Amino acid sequence: MKILVIGNGGREHALVWKIAQSEKVTHIYCAAGNGGIQSIAECIPIKSTDIKALLQFAIQNKIDLTIVGPEQPLTLGIVDLFQQHELNIFGPSAKAAEIEGSKVFAKNLMKKYGIPTASFESFTAVADAKAYITDLNQPCVVKADGLAAGKGAIVCPTLQEALTAVDTIKNELGAAGNSIVVEEMMEGEEASIFAVTDGTNYILLPAAQDHKRIFDGDRGKNTGGMGAYAPAPVMTSALLDRVKEEIIEPTILAMANEGRLYKGVLYCGLMLTPGGPKVVEFNCRFGDPECQAVLPLIKSDIVDMFLSVVNQNINSYKLEVHQQSSVCVVMASGGYPDLYEKNKEISGLDRMTGENTLIFHAGTDLINGKVYSSGGRVLGVTSYSEHLSDAIKKAYRAAEQIHFDKAYFRKDIGYRALRN
Repeated sequence: MKILVIGNGGREHALVWKIAQSEKVTHIYCAAGNGGIQSIAECIPIKSTDIKALLQFAIQNKIDLTIVGPEQPLTLGIVDLFQQHELNIFGPSAKAAEIEGSKVFAKNLMKKYGIPTASFESFTAVADAKAYITDLNQPCVVKADGLAAGKGAIVCPTLQEALTAVDTIKNELGAAGNSIVVEEMMEGEEASIFAVTDGTNYILLPAAQDHKRIFDGDRGKNTGGMGAYAPAPVMTSALLDRVKEEIIEPTILAMANEGRLYKGVLYCGLMLTPGGPKVVEFNCRFGDPECQAVLPLIKSDIVDMFLSVVNQNINSYKLEVHQQSSVCVVMASGGYPDLYEKNKEISGLDRMTGENTLIFHAGTDLINGKVYSSGGRVLGVTSYSEHLSDAIKKAYRAAEQIHFDKAYFRKDIGYRALRN
């Protein structure tokens, strides 16, 4: 089989790495790829948002299966376009991808079908949002309605922070901030669940826990994710049963009832509150960096999983999981998630040949045999072991051997699970 993976980040590197292990695969293309993906796939210079050019490439190169990594091409309708030309593609339709593309849609869907989430109100006018926040006068979360690359949710402990957040979203996030959601601040541990579904049935991959804030101790601004580990011990079997019954199954059914059959991976970002699990957000694709922590734990052929979704028979797929723990530590450019410098030469990658340690490239370029930084999140240093504590040690030992100017990474990824 010839496979096309769409995207250029750490998630896509992890997907290509796992797909390459399938005996069914003869060639992997990646659009547009990065400096690390180039070593295991043929990278082609087509942007993930140029869905017409991607279609032509898939037709001309007789691609057997396309895997979509990021959310933008999904919300643009790449799945609909490929299916119109009878091409196999893994991911939800544009109508189904709106569960991530619009926070307002997702919140109203949950409200309509009784799916547990934070109470909320939505606004298009700044004045109305600020008036509501002022009357509320309690900690809240202010969110942009549209896609904002992981930066559209601002946690606001104080009234002034919430008022400022409204201005930030309206002034800095463009069309994503045309509507604003204000919701109650939930307390508890967060967890991420990947439900791979054919629109009717589903399987669950190991639960993960992401670290969104830039600084140790979950302080500072939200980012796209500074690290993750899996499986998350906080997600007990009893909790998982509740998540299935109260969130995953009702959501898949709700989407079908709304004429938005959901096929692909449904990312459920959860808050495990004292009153039970509640939805923080839905994503229409694999999370990043959770994907980098979860995929090394999958033992079975992932291509078979993708095909079972495309063919709407997920029940035929037998998921096998290594009984191990995995941790991904993100190495970012100094200054991220605000302004940061690029084109910093990266050294030490050639020394990363340790047992059960992987380096997933997120924002890199390969130029004349040397690797340079090209994004805010640059690398995902991933290690796995029988014990989480060992995986954490291996990941940090590896990260400390990699160097580029102003490189930054959190020093506490996974430590919460060890304390618990």
